[in-house]
Amino acid sequence: MIPKTHPRYASLKTRELIAKGATKGITSMHGLIAQGRGEAFDYMMGEKTSEFAEKSIAAAAALLLLAKNPVISVNGNAAALAPKGLVFLSKIINAPLEVNIFHPSKKRELRIKVHLEKFGAKTVLLPDKKYKIKYLQSNRKYTNSKGILKADVVFVPLEDGDRAEALIKNKKKVIAVDLNPMSRTARKATITIVDNITRAMPLLIKKIKEFKKSGDDTSKLKVILKSYDNSDVIKHSESLLSSFCHKKS
Repeated sequence: MIPKTHPRYASLKTRELIAKGATKGITSMHGLIAQGRGEAFDYMMGEKTSEFAEKSIAAAAALLLLAKNPVISVNGNAAALAPKGLVFLSKIINAPLEVNIFHPSKKRELRIKVHLEKFGAKTVLLPDKKYKIKYLQSNRKYTNSKGILKADVVFVPLEDGDRAEALIKNKKKVIAVDLNPMSRTARKATITIVDNITRAMPLLIKKIKEFKKSGDDTSKLKVILKSYDNSDVIKHSESLLSSFCHKKS
């Protein structure tokens, strides 16, 4: 039991979630390494949502609401860390969840599907080897004809750079959640939310609710997107990391 008074409470709880995911066969062992790397970046950025991450979240909310066929891509780490948020997001924007993992495992794909369904997911698609994403060689090239294959916008939390780049080449807009602003994913994505998925998901859902409640029409949402500059977000994220390093040197 981790006491809430512990100064590293949020981080330790996240570690616990990812470890449980590995135990349940949802997260791969390689996913534990990826989580550790992300945690290091989060620590350097103060373990809080920055102002520029909030701008990305607002732009992401606008893009998802404007999308004709939005799809939410889910890997093992995302399923372990934010299943409730992913399922809720799926419902409020009417977007299917599609399981997509790097290391081939039909058993793990099914476990992720069942895990999401336990949190109330109605539509969880699995990759079909009959359908492939062009310009990609890894297991992540397989997709579903009712999901990512026909999507115009793909929300891909905790993505790998190869597929983010391939999705862009396939004329799809990509929203990524990535704590490393120097990664290919962060640099290639249409919108990069440089934040921890456990913090970003509730904020994204809140922003979508605000837009829907206020009755924002498409013109207002388009203005938000037009004023958004992803390269500026990357630049500010790198500056924050740099300032941390200078303070410690």
